[in-house]
Amino acid sequence: MGFIFSKSMNENMKSQQEFMLMNARLQLERQLMMQNEMRERQMAMQIAWSREFLKYFGTFFGIAAISLTAGAIKRKKPAFILPIVPLGFVLTYQFDLGYGTLLQRMKGEAENILETEKSKLQLPKGIITFESLEKARKEQSKFFIDK
Repeated sequence: MGFIFSKSMNENMKSQQEFMLMNARLQLERQLMMQNEMRERQMAMQIAWSREFLKYFGTFFGIAAISLTAGAIKRKKPAFILPIVPLGFVLTYQFDLGYGTLLQRMKGEAENILETEKSKLQLPKGIITFESLEKARKEQSKFFIDK
């Protein structure tokens, strides 16, 4: 009689463990999907911001380029055109970020760094551990009582 009861409890415990494992896996998958969704939304906001900035900066650049060119011709001083060069670099960068392939190139470079330059990504003093956090917390805490 005790053997049958024990066997039934073992099966019940095993099914409970399988359920808990499946539940933990499902929770992890949901968490990963949520993190990816948040990352995608942040990237979309960055691209949208860049496109919006490009509209305003493009307008400013156009007005500045026309004004500076007219001033250089009118006063016969070509030095008035020089500010157009750095402004042109900023305009090109923003256009590339908003509508070009800058993000793809940055992604490719990041993947290359992850694959070939792992040592540059290491934190000083290694990975943060629970013990190191506890040690720092105890050092900073004035009210900590060690039992």
